[in-house]
Amino acid sequence: MATRVGWIGTGHIHMPGLTHLALERGVECGGVWDHDAQRAQMNAEKLGGAVRPIADMAGDESIDGFIICSETVHHLDLVEQLVGARKPIFIEKPMGFDAENSIAICRALEDHGIVFQTGYNSRGRAPYRALRRRVKEGFFGQITRVRASNCHNGALNGWFDAEWRWMADRSQSGVGAFGDIGTHALDVLLWIFGGVSAVTGVLGPGTSRYPGC
Repeated sequence: MATRVGWIGTGHIHMPGLTHLALERGVECGGVWDHDAQRAQMNAEKLGGAVRPIADMAGDESIDGFIICSETVHHLDLVEQLVGARKPIFIEKPMGFDAENSIAICRALEDHGIVFQTGYNSRGRAPYRALRRRVKEGFFGQITRVRASNCHNGALNGWFDAEWRWMADRSQSGVGAFGDIGTHALDVLLWIFGGVSAVTGVLGPGTSRYPGC
């Protein structure tokens, strides 16, 4: 029997990729909700499902889990509407609007025993897995310094000028560009090298294409 998923919010730039994966792997659409009715209808047609209220999907026993792909500012509210169903939830990263918001989401998931995943896919890539194995084996000896970068040409190519403009609007995305792409590098560093005791940082505007981000 195919996995049946409810789609809660469809505004993230990764929505097209997730749609492709779902269709390629035969994942059934248990329904689509979005606060933007036009966007909800468009994605429901692509996924082969119907537009449905969140409450309907939360109470639908045939749905195996949920994918939250909304603007980050809505994540906590959407999680709180879904956790009562006690179904697995994927929340596109960044998980929350800020630290306080993310902690509240984490507590809601833990309190309801929810199986949870977010979009840090780098851990599954072979080079990172091989590097982590070598570090754990002590292959490099005592490591005293690590440097990593993670970037793409999205700002230069105007990815966030129109449909995904909210992702460069901190009132909608919260943590802005660093939270959405920079934390991939942070996640890999923590996974491979462990926790930290102190942090320093320097932020710059880059191309300044998106002021305030």
